[in-house]
Amino acid sequence: MTVVQATVTQAEPAKAHPTIFEPATFLLLSVLCVFGAIIGLQLLVSLGVTPNTSLIGALAAIALARVPVMAFMRYRSVHVQNLAQSAISSATFGAANSLLLPIGIPFLLGRQDLVLPMFVGVFFALLLDAYLLYRMFDSRVFPASGAWPPGVAAAEAIKAGDEGGRKAALMGIGFAVGIVGSFFKIPMSALGVAFIGNIWALSMFGIALLVRGYSTSLFASPAFASIAPGGDLMKGYVPHGFMIGAGLVALVQVGMLILQRSDKKPTLAAGRTDEEVRRTLGFGSLGYIAIAVLLAVIGGLFSEMSIGMLILFVIYAAFAAYAHELIVGISAMHSGWFPAFAVALITLIIGLLIGFPMPALALLTGFSAATGPAFADMGYDLKAGYILRGNGADPEFEREGRRQQLMAAMLAFFIAAIVVLWAYPSYFAQNLFPPVDRVYAATINAGVAPGVAWSLFIWAIPGAILQYIGGPQRQIGVLFATGLLINFPMAGWAVLAGIVARLIWKRAAGETAEGDMQVFAAGLIAGDAIYSFFDSVGKRYFR
Repeated sequence: MTVVQATVTQAEPAKAHPTIFEPATFLLLSVLCVFGAIIGLQLLVSLGVTPNTSLIGALAAIALARVPVMAFMRYRSVHVQNLAQSAISSATFGAANSLLLPIGIPFLLGRQDLVLPMFVGVFFALLLDAYLLYRMFDSRVFPASGAWPPGVAAAEAIKAGDEGGRKAALMGIGFAVGIVGSFFKIPMSALGVAFIGNIWALSMFGIALLVRGYSTSLFASPAFASIAPGGDLMKGYVPHGFMIGAGLVALVQVGMLILQRSDKKPTLAAGRTDEEVRRTLGFGSLGYIAIAVLLAVIGGLFSEMSIGMLILFVIYAAFAAYAHELIVGISAMHSGWFPAFAVALITLIIGLLIGFPMPALALLTGFSAATGPAFADMGYDLKAGYILRGNGADPEFEREGRRQQLMAAMLAFFIAAIVVLWAYPSYFAQNLFPPVDRVYAATINAGVAPGVAWSLFIWAIPGAILQYIGGPQRQIGVLFATGLLINFPMAGWAVLAGIVARLIWKRAAGETAEGDMQVFAAGLIAGDAIYSFFDSVGKRYFR
């Protein structure tokens, strides 16, 4: 896939990347982080979704740069704007998905004593989550040339505001089409993703979305009652089994990819070598084991479990968190979508089958759910920065830019933690919880029905086969399982329609069409994101 090319602005030679510690930049990022964290919390508890606020941060910096005040002139830098979008999106996902969501689970289960232990554990998991993606970005596992569609959208929006010209006009057309389509409830981000991602992976994703969306009609016959009771694939644990099989094979493929010796050097001097990735995975494994031990100790699990079960909890919790992170990252890189809630539910179901007690299940589910969203979001942000910095043309500048983005994210996480600690007692007192927390709590209280383990095993087999056939580059098994976990058939039609349009456009205009398609697609995604954001805010405050 041809990556959209970008050059560093003439007014800003690639010698010294802006830092987050410049007073004007630090002030902007701090304010945006507070704003982003509050938005994430409000929308997650009221609508059950976490919006991508990345473009809001970029637009805020662009708007402030137009104010005729000397202190705001720094915001004209596309790299400062990149730091702004990195910070606000990190604060949004960090506060909502990685902090508030996990601590709501023990609270709903009547174990308020586990809320602060859970908070401490998931906060460290959040920091590790983002750091690991930073260390693995631009490697063979998570290449900078990967799709990362929301990152492309953010970069193109920033470039359009900075450069203008023909591509800005094409971006603007895509943006307008994205808003109009979203108004009519068409998932324009799914349409845009089809112009950017891997066609094989996205085709399987789109097909699976349709299969899941129309499953009640496709499998309504009594002949399918044992597979999908009432035509509901979720009741038959089909998507869960598919993801377990595909996910396990994907993990093996990732392991084989980085363990095999290769003479091939990174594409860029700024890229990560296989040896660096191996060290990163080793560090991550130790980190997740340490956090699992911390959760077990401060959560008091040693008084509720035998030594053997406690050791099994630590091993399984660390493995589940790592697997969740990598599966979410792979899905996000290829499609811009990630089934974080659903994969955490799979972790919980397996934990129930193992036989962990309720407190351990609560901590396990929150720990698993906390990993993944920040990992994926960091990938989007680094992709945006990679494009804005010239696609790695200056390796040293690229490395410094990534470091600054990581620091912006870490600042965001600390601010998000303060906001959550301040806000959660008020939310919980008003019975405001992320809706998925009620699903997790109900599942823990109900346990699993007989035959679930067999269903997971049976459906893991085709998931594993599909992932093996596609290989680590296409990830068709993981993407098919992702589609099965999402009940949104319109998105399936949008993805497949986008793929058809992409093939027609490329046939008509040749290879040169690739760049134009990606700019237009970025406009579609940006338009959909902006409309969805303000539509969500409107529903929260003006309904």
